[in-house]
Amino acid sequence: MIQNLWENVLNKRKKETDIYGFLKQSFLFKDLSSKELEFLTHIVHVRHFQGGEKIFNQGDPGVGMYYILTGTVDIIMHDPSFEVKDDKEEIFITRLEKGDFFGELSLIEEPSYRSASAVAITRCTLIGFFKPDLLQVIQRNPQTGNKISLRLAEILGRRLRETTEKVTELCVELNHFKKDAGNAGTNEKHFTS
Repeated sequence: MIQNLWENVLNKRKKETDIYGFLKQSFLFKDLSSKELEFLTHIVHVRHFQGGEKIFNQGDPGVGMYYILTGTVDIIMHDPSFEVKDDKEEIFITRLEKGDFFGELSLIEEPSYRSASAVAITRCTLIGFFKPDLLQVIQRNPQTGNKISLRLAEILGRRLRETTEKVTELCVELNHFKKDAGNAGTNEKHFTS
């Protein structure tokens, strides 16, 4: 009985150490002191998902972000214009693995709704950091809250820039397709004359 008690205590400490080390290496929390990181290890939430299990669905209220401690997660969107028997066409966005994070927009957006779905592809362990957690950090330690908020702004700015670049690239491709389609129609008229 006493041995089981000590095993549980030691396992809990090991898990906290794993979370601490993971948070220390994460981009969002990398500027935090040891004391600030220790505080965060008691605030974040560890969640486990089985392969094939939905973490959240597109359109769900967004409550926070997740870091992937172990496993693989796919981010997918549903095309509402393509419906077959109540199913919607899935559009694969990206595959995320250990160290990646997702859902960060919900920490600052109000109200927040998920713009895509997240699905565990393999068994996953995720660290959740939710809006009430961020608000608690800001209230209890404004300096720590500011560090996290500035990092979050940097992350969102970078993602916005990447999205803008991708949209620009797609617009250029679309214009090339339109131009090629217009030329193909002109060439057909010349051949039939």
